[in-house]
Amino acid sequence: MTIFFTAALGVFLVVLYRLLITPRRVVRWVGEHFVASAYGLPPREGLDSRRAGPPPPAHRTEERQAVANAAWEGNWKSAERYVQAAGEDWDERWARLEILQQVAQEDDAWLDAWRVAEPGNCDAATLHAIIMVHRAWEIRGSGFAHEVMTSDMNRFRAMLPAAIEEARQAALLDPANPGPWVVMVTAARGAQYGRAQFKPLWEELIARAPHHYEGHWQALQYWCAKWFGSDRRMMRFARQAVRKAPPGSPLAGIYLHALNELTDRPAAAALPVTPMTWNLLKQIAASFDRVAPDDERLPALRHLLAHYMLRSMMYSPALEQFRLIGPWCGAQPWRKDGNPVMAFETARGTAAKLSRTRPAPTQKVYGMGR
Repeated sequence: MTIFFTAALGVFLVVLYRLLITPRRVVRWVGEHFVASAYGLPPREGLDSRRAGPPPPAHRTEERQAVANAAWEGNWKSAERYVQAAGEDWDERWARLEILQQVAQEDDAWLDAWRVAEPGNCDAATLHAIIMVHRAWEIRGSGFAHEVMTSDMNRFRAMLPAAIEEARQAALLDPANPGPWVVMVTAARGAQYGRAQFKPLWEELIARAPHHYEGHWQALQYWCAKWFGSDRRMMRFARQAVRKAPPGSPLAGIYLHALNELTDRPAAAALPVTPMTWNLLKQIAASFDRVAPDDERLPALRHLLAHYMLRSMMYSPALEQFRLIGPWCGAQPWRKDGNPVMAFETARGTAAKLSRTRPAPTQKVYGMGR
């Protein structure tokens, strides 16, 4: 018994040292001795907190701006062609609808003209339903339910059934298109749909697009504890996303959003630091390696992965993620305390120090006399 107690006490003291004492020493070391370039990382003076990752390719930005300009000038056909060009890449098709939703925030007369000219167009009807949902959420805001004025909450809940009905009508126009079902899954929690009402919507969505990223993100929100699920249900759903993520898809990143939901709230749960968590984070890293480098969802997900690897004491894998991230530090894990550059620098310095990676030797600089 004494031997067992001594061993348990030893483990406890090691964990306590790593949780309380080591971080203070590491933060001091980062401030005084960390040289990022010695670990294959961009120097601190090169960090950019404006973005989570590099800007989109110029041709993609130019295309989007051309579509927006044409729409504002009344040419809805350019928007129609833009969406149709995505074909049956349902993730890309949804991303283009979301861009058009932003265009419509400035002026939606072109969308009204499109719907009048083509009342049987599923994309136009789906886009209108998306806008209805967005407008409802703008009224509600992003606060917790008890923080929202009763009048605003009532308006929010009154608007969502109409958006769901609009999406149902859109679904009839193109039965193979998952877009309307993404709208319905998104609106379901705000419309107070119970599980028996939500389940058919989810099944219709995944029957059409089993790996739809936005659809999974919205379903994760439904299953989280603040809506109609629980931590257990949410994490089970997130683990399933990791298992079924196909090559080239960032779907495994849904698990990182679930971890964020667990740990980034007033009554935060403890991060589940277990062998299963370590294995899942490794799987996610391997999955991300197969995603196209220019996928615009990937940078923000890599920041989350590095953050949770670091919190799980996976220091070497976290360091590798920081190398892949490069100089970009304008992502949510680092923005919370108001100084993303400092938070990012501390995080990657901690990964470098605690991974026990040997720094590359620095080049000696000789004076003119040598």
